[in-house]
Amino acid sequence: MALDGSWALDGSLEEEEQRQEAHPDEVLLPSSPSHAISGTENAADEVPLKRPKLFVPSLEMNCVTSSSSSAMEQYSSTNLEYDSSPNLEHGLTQNPPPRVLQPSESTESLNTGDDNEGDHGGRDNINHHEVKLDLTDDLIHMVFSFLDHKTLCTTGLVCRQWHAASVHEDFWRCLNFENCRITAEQVAKLCRRYTRAVELHLPGSLLDIPVREALRTLRSLEVLTIDRGTLSDAFFSLLADFPVLNRLIITEAALERGGTQEIHIHHESLRYLEVVRCRALRISVSCSLLETLSLKRSGISSAILSCPLLRELDVSSCHKLSDPGVRGAAISCPLLQSLDISNCSYVSDDTLREIAAACTDLRFLDASYCPNISLEAVRMPRLVDLRMHNCEGINATSMASLSQCFYLEALQLDFCWLLTSVTLDLPRLRHISLVNCRKIVELNLSSPALVSINITSCPILSRVDITSTALEKLVLQKQKSLTTITLQCLHLYEVDLTECESLTNSICEVFSEGGGCPMLNTLILDSCEVGLCSLNLGICPHLTELEIIAPQMTSLELKGCGVLSQANIDCPQLHSLDASFCSLLNDDCLAAATAACPSIELLVLMSCTSIGPEGLLALQRLSNLTLLDLSYTFLTNLQPVIDSCPQLKVLKLQACKYLENSALIPLHRGRTLPKLCELDLSYGTLSQSAIEELLAWCPHLTHLSLNGCVNMHDLDWRFQASNSYSDSEPHRKQNKSDLRDDQIHVEGSPNRSLQHLNCVGCANIKKVVIPASAYCMSLSSLNLSLSANIQEVNLACLNLATLNLSNCVALEILKLDCPRLTSLLLQACGIEEQELECTIQSCNLLETLDVRFCPKVSSTSIAKLRLISPDLKRIFSSF
Repeated sequence: MALDGSWALDGSLEEEEQRQEAHPDEVLLPSSPSHAISGTENAADEVPLKRPKLFVPSLEMNCVTSSSSSAMEQYSSTNLEYDSSPNLEHGLTQNPPPRVLQPSESTESLNTGDDNEGDHGGRDNINHHEVKLDLTDDLIHMVFSFLDHKTLCTTGLVCRQWHAASVHEDFWRCLNFENCRITAEQVAKLCRRYTRAVELHLPGSLLDIPVREALRTLRSLEVLTIDRGTLSDAFFSLLADFPVLNRLIITEAALERGGTQEIHIHHESLRYLEVVRCRALRISVSCSLLETLSLKRSGISSAILSCPLLRELDVSSCHKLSDPGVRGAAISCPLLQSLDISNCSYVSDDTLREIAAACTDLRFLDASYCPNISLEAVRMPRLVDLRMHNCEGINATSMASLSQCFYLEALQLDFCWLLTSVTLDLPRLRHISLVNCRKIVELNLSSPALVSINITSCPILSRVDITSTALEKLVLQKQKSLTTITLQCLHLYEVDLTECESLTNSICEVFSEGGGCPMLNTLILDSCEVGLCSLNLGICPHLTELEIIAPQMTSLELKGCGVLSQANIDCPQLHSLDASFCSLLNDDCLAAATAACPSIELLVLMSCTSIGPEGLLALQRLSNLTLLDLSYTFLTNLQPVIDSCPQLKVLKLQACKYLENSALIPLHRGRTLPKLCELDLSYGTLSQSAIEELLAWCPHLTHLSLNGCVNMHDLDWRFQASNSYSDSEPHRKQNKSDLRDDQIHVEGSPNRSLQHLNCVGCANIKKVVIPASAYCMSLSSLNLSLSANIQEVNLACLNLATLNLSNCVALEILKLDCPRLTSLLLQACGIEEQELECTIQSCNLLETLDVRFCPKVSSTSIAKLRLISPDLKRIFSSF
């Protein structure tokens, strides 16, 4: 067989050389001499076949190394010789493989070549070892078993032994003549030669009388494929001569003109039959063992079947097949399990009802593009897979019939234009597809086995309610009217809501605690443009990937998404982003978010430990950033923040235990971050001197939190008041013993703007002194609660309104010069009654006093306190 599809059987060597010149890419079919074709199978025995002995130049272990490259080049340039025996039918006309030694030759002759041998003379210089490879017939047979037919044709030209091996019947049990240039006479000869062939692929145009007669010799044929051509009644009668035939495929064939235009197929062993795209009026099939029958795209108008074991029937796109024709063909097969009637436009509900009654084990039905089917009163309880693409009759009432399909696992209702709602409660439903259902408004699905839902381009779908314990991925793309989603899916891990433009903030309830999706780790909200303004995903502990494209979103909370590692956030109007405890978010994610969301004003990165200085430098894109929370991170200095956030007003650095003492120096006197007014350094490890310098040189701060600062021992502002605000010596320390109690601040020191000071739980503080010289004119709230070792509090703050000393059990001295104090909280304090009475006398505007659980305050003291301070409105006590 040639590469271009031609076949060659007979002819001399000279003829084949001429053929090679005309068709240089042609490979010849292995054949025998002409007398062998005529019937003598052992004609080659007249001249005994010689086993080839190959000359292989090599070094040790039969390998060619780089040192022998020149010798190999000389060897490869030589012309190889062939046995010129007249019984070798074919030879090559181009440079062949390694030279084949003749039986009379010795290997020495290769090295003692004749001068007249041209290229062979160069072999005198070869110093390699000579190895004789004795290839046995069994070894060649095993190697040839891996070759295809075209390669076998080529290898059969090497020598007589390879030729004999290449034509062995084991390699030609499948005769494929499709897309080959071959004559009917050649086909007939090959069929007679290989009578044990089990598979035959033949163009219908070659089925003339000689070929049909030759086919009768193929008594072992199991698979027969006929492609194109014209078939006669004689061909179908020929099938009886193949007793073990079990598979017959006829494609794009037509019957002879003038005949009955009816196909009759009768066979006792046939199990698989395809008659596809064939032109005939009628077909009659009588096969007692037939299990699969396909009549796809055939022009038949009637099908008579006598196949009691038939389980699969395909009559799709048989446009001429009438409704009674489909009914008669199907109900004659009581064991039918699979039926494809797609594009059979005449099929009605009556036919489906009769088929369902006759074929009680029907499990697969494809009724796509059948406009007359609505499934009204159709009961198919054993149905597993139902496909109803583009069925105009399917509507909401069809769901009643589908609800009776208790074994249904797959349902496809794509392009069902009249379908308005789907409500199904099926225990085994695993897959459902609703694509381009233009009128569907509501979807209610309840199935514990549901694993796949494909709902795309349903423009007026507004409500989705899904309950499933197996669903892992939900795709609801391009649902422009979708407003309500209810999910009870315990194992759902991915939700895609791309282009669901009508979603509102109520979507947060779906993914909140108790929303039914505890395992969610991927949420995609691309182009949710209309209603989605804020989203809280802070309770999705398994969320690992997030993609949000929402031009109108202003607030996004990811607090608690501890395994979130990839976040694509494209919200140009986003003002607030809370990514607290998203410890896997890195610098790249932060950089991408700041580039896509330049309007962020509030950014919370608490406990985002994977974000470093490079990520913080990306904050320079956020020109409106006013609040930054970097609490519980590994921040060591503030330089990246200072360089990136010049407009920052609030900076939270709670529990930044690696923050250096010198990190706060750039903040002194407002040289950097001039708008910074609130600073939180709670639970840090800053030294006492760093805190004192901060209090002395940052008068512009309005809110300062120093809760739980273990290195802060005393809060004595007599010392800070004496420090110079001169830029020449901003960090000079003075000895507290040199200061007088009435010492006034240095000339030129501004009033402090501090309004709220929190020092909760500072266990090492023993004394708090804020004199008038500290100029804390704006201080209105001071919280010293839970500082158990405080013994003395001495305050002179004109505008102080709230003082909290709860749980200061060691408190003994309390002196207050705070004329505007309205709330004093002394819960569980150890203060004496007399000390408390003296303190109250100086607080004329006091309205609230809490002395609950104060062990040294008695009930009589409460009465005295009311007399001392008649304006006191609320006293909380344990009495």
